[in-house]
Amino acid sequence: MTIVISGVQYSGKWNLQAQAQADAAGTWPKSFLRPMWAIGGYNATKQLGLNDTTNRSSPNQIGSATTWTTLGCGWYHALAIKTNGTLWTWGDNNKGQLGNGNTTNGGVPAQIGALTTWLAVSGGYGFSLATKTDGTLWAWGEAGYGQLGNGATVDKSSPVQVGALTNWLKVAGNYEAGYSIKTDGTLWSWGKGDNGQLGVGNTTNYSSPVQVGALTTWAKLPPVAGFEPALKSDQ
Repeated sequence: MTIVISGVQYSGKWNLQAQAQADAAGTWPKSFLRPMWAIGGYNATKQLGLNDTTNRSSPNQIGSATTWTTLGCGWYHALAIKTNGTLWTWGDNNKGQLGNGNTTNGGVPAQIGALTTWLAVSGGYGFSLATKTDGTLWAWGEAGYGQLGNGATVDKSSPVQVGALTNWLKVAGNYEAGYSIKTDGTLWSWGKGDNGQLGVGNTTNYSSPVQVGALTTWAKLPPVAGFEPALKSDQ
C-alpha cells in the first residue's frame, strides 16, 4: 500500500516510528489531535491530573490542551506525549517515577525536560518506560527488581538510557517488570520474574532486557500496567 501525505509518498508497513518521523517532518496529518480526560476513580496521589486528591465518579477534562497523542498509565501515576514530542507526567512520585528529578507528587501534567523526541510511554508500579524517535529505550523510577532494565537496582528520578541499541519501538510496564518490542518484531522483558511473568522459561529476575523466544512477529503490548499479554502480527 502506498499513501501520499502533503506531497510525500509513503509505502510498505507503517508503524509508530515511521509516523513519528513523518510528524517531526511536518508531513503527518493532525486529524487525531484531542484533549485528555480523567475518566474517574481513586485520586489520593493526584493521579487524575486535576490538581487535587478528590475521587471522581465521572469524566473530567485535564487542562485545556488539545495536542495530546499518546497516554501511558502506571499504578498511581500517568504519562503522556504531545504532538510536538514532549513528555509530561503527573501523580504519585514516591520512587521518582515522574522523571522530574525529585520525589514530590505532581497534581497536573508537568513537562519532563525539553526534548521533543519521545515516541511511546508506559508505567508500572513506581517506575516508567519510554522510547524515543531515534529508537532508544529509557526508564526511571523504582529499580529494586531490575525493572529499569539498565543493569542495576538503584532507583532513578530522571530518565536513564537502557543500553545503547536504537531499535526499540513499543514499551509496557507490568507490576515490577518491563516489556518492549523492537522494530524487528522481537519481544523482550526484564525485571521481576518470580511468577514467570517475563516469559523466558524461568522465575529469575533480570536487570537487563532478555529476549522472549525467537519469534519476530510480535506487534502489540498492553496499554496499561498490570497485564502481560502481547499480540503477534498474525493475530
